[in-house]
Amino acid sequence: MKKQRWSWGKEYLALVFVILYAPILYLVVFSFSSGQTMEKYHGFSWQHYADLLADTRMITIVINTLLVAFLASLLATIIGTLGALAIKDARRPWKNSLLSLNNVLMVSPDVIIGASFLIFFTMLGVRLGFVSVLLSHIAFCIPIVVLMVLPKLNEMSPTLVDAAYDLGASRWQVLSRVILPSIAPGIFAGYFMAFTYSLDDFAVTFFVTGNGFSTLSVEIYSRARQGINLEINALSTLMFIVSLLLVIGYYLISKRGGRRTRIVAVKEGDAQ
Repeated sequence: MKKQRWSWGKEYLALVFVILYAPILYLVVFSFSSGQTMEKYHGFSWQHYADLLADTRMITIVINTLLVAFLASLLATIIGTLGALAIKDARRPWKNSLLSLNNVLMVSPDVIIGASFLIFFTMLGVRLGFVSVLLSHIAFCIPIVVLMVLPKLNEMSPTLVDAAYDLGASRWQVLSRVILPSIAPGIFAGYFMAFTYSLDDFAVTFFVTGNGFSTLSVEIYSRARQGINLEINALSTLMFIVSLLLVIGYYLISKRGGRRTRIVAVKEGDAQ
């Protein structure tokens, strides 16, 4: 009879999830409290959500945040997809250099990136506000899109491209009808990831936002410093739900893309 080894992996993972999600759950629960403090739960109520919807300044900030996230993720997806295509076609020395530069941006601390953008915009005389926040978000979202799209390009069978050229397709037709549909799951995944990063970014936005313009993360931080307000809990809960939905969407798209890749591989194997 074999002895089962005691594994701490599951217990450690469970502990990590408890530590990470317990504060979020605590915040969500008290967002539905009828009281004004987090010392004691006073009963279920939608009052803090009603106060949030009645706050015109907060509604404006929500619109600003969503607009920046939508535009930044859209433009970053376009630029990042083109960048991934360029890296894929580049020769090895250049390819390794471009990948290294892309990875450096991914691992650089947000504080350094935010301070760099602040100095850069100040030198150029760019007024801090919507434009500076949008440009900064586009810049730090591009590497994310590249990392999402590039694996799909590497998984794509080169025989598909060769067959399209053999049939007389132009470069544009190959790109629009063969390559882009094949890497579409990676593009959508990159868009969702970029949208999520832009939506909840704080450090970079804190440096480059100006007077009269703010985003949700910066506003939550400012209000939290003024004191406990359960309206912040309601707002944070809504942001958490939106982020969770985006993660689920990314998972479903990735799962669909993986299934499609396996089907193509099986068909190619049968054809050979």
